Amino acid sequence: MSSLLKKVSVDMIEIILENAFEWLVVVDDKGIIIYINDNYCRFLEVERDKAIGSHVTNVIENTRMHIVAESGKEEVADLQYIKGNYMIANRIPILVDGKVIGAFGSVIFRDTSEWMQMSSHVKNMMSKIQSYIQDINTGVKYSLNDIIGESPGMNELKDKAQMIAPSDISILIRGESGTGKELFAHSIHQLSERSGQPFIKVNCAAIPEQLLESELFGYEEGAFTGAKKGGKKGKFQLAHKGTLFLDEIGDMPLNMQAKLLRVLQEGEVEAVGSTRVQNVDVRIIAATNRPLEKMMEEKRFRSDLYYRINVIPFQIPPLRERKDDIETLASFFLEKSTKSSGKRIKDFDQEVLRIFLSYSWPGNLRELENVIHASTYLTNGSTISLQSLPTYMKTGNIYGVGSKTLKEILEETEKSVLTQSLQAQPDKRKAAKSLGISKSSMYEKLNKYGLL
Repeated sequence: MSSLLKKVSVDMIEIILENAFEWLVVVDDKGIIIYINDNYCRFLEVERDKAIGSHVTNVIENTRMHIVAESGKEEVADLQYIKGNYMIANRIPILVDGKVIGAFGSVIFRDTSEWMQMSSHVKNMMSKIQSYIQDINTGVKYSLNDIIGESPGMNELKDKAQMIAPSDISILIRGESGTGKELFAHSIHQLSERSGQPFIKVNCAAIPEQLLESELFGYEEGAFTGAKKGGKKGKFQLAHKGTLFLDEIGDMPLNMQAKLLRVLQEGEVEAVGSTRVQNVDVRIIAATNRPLEKMMEEKRFRSDLYYRINVIPFQIPPLRERKDDIETLASFFLEKSTKSSGKRIKDFDQEVLRIFLSYSWPGNLRELENVIHASTYLTNGSTISLQSLPTYMKTGNIYGVGSKTLKEILEETEKSVLTQSLQAQPDKRKAAKSLGISKSSMYEKLNKYGLL
């Protein structure tokens, strides 16, 4: 090999070592630095010429390079504390003819937060590639890939979810009913370091006040009349090492708010009827559509609990502020509805899309999905037309502000669907089948709206 080729080879290796590794160091069998790249020197704030030839312990804080060079045992993905941060480092012995002649070390992540961010990013990419795979043992049903929408506000929220997911910080998700708060809660858990552990949901508004304590903290055998033999674990115990999603936390009674606060502060729970405490390691994600600030002023929500759970506020915009996403969402819900109904509907009339973009959507995504699902069953052609929409959307009352509640709107839609279904198919059993509901449900609804 010519001297020129040797020089080219050495220079090439130098370029590779400088660029392939963020930080790299090589020591001999005595722990003396024989190579260290410029990036590492800049971080350590040492001159390269002075570092080379020095013992590694005099240059790198808390290093173990000399130990690996002596023992010959590799250390992979090990934590090392340098200059106020934990790094994640690899230390690999160099062997020639079975003899250790030195070791090289590289830092793959400069601190643990960088590692967690990368882990979160990888998990999100995996969820896109393998969205059909769900871990039924953790209780997670959704990922960021299931959150439809590319408007600036939604993209910002998705980015924020990836940023905060790796931490254990408590999160309060705010938003109107039907905006997708639960989807974000699932996604944050799925992207977190707790993703392999349980995701447990509690709807604080759906559980009677007298049962909420035992539901959250569990109970011992004989704690009260009707208690199960052997007792029962509470949601906190079930969520140990995982995430507890407290949905509708604004509806939690004051006395339970105090008990919840104590658990969050102490990290331990006491089951109903028990005299011993249990340590729990749980991340809290809470959600509400209630005005908590006003409730605090009215002494209906504890301010200390509010500040405990609202470490990172997370506000989901209503659908009326996401106009750019409406057509995308409508197409998604249409595809979902046609799959379940077996209908061959491909699109919406332009007039329908115009109404969708003008309407205020007080029920947000949930209302949009219900409207499209109902319209699917009322459409005979290949596109959803104006005639298939609920009455309230066809009569010009498309803004709906202050006119009717969401419950009234949904009930009116349901009644309209039932009426038109019976007109098209008088046989109630067949009409029920076409709507995808049971015969008993059909009769209950017909009786509710006086259509029998």
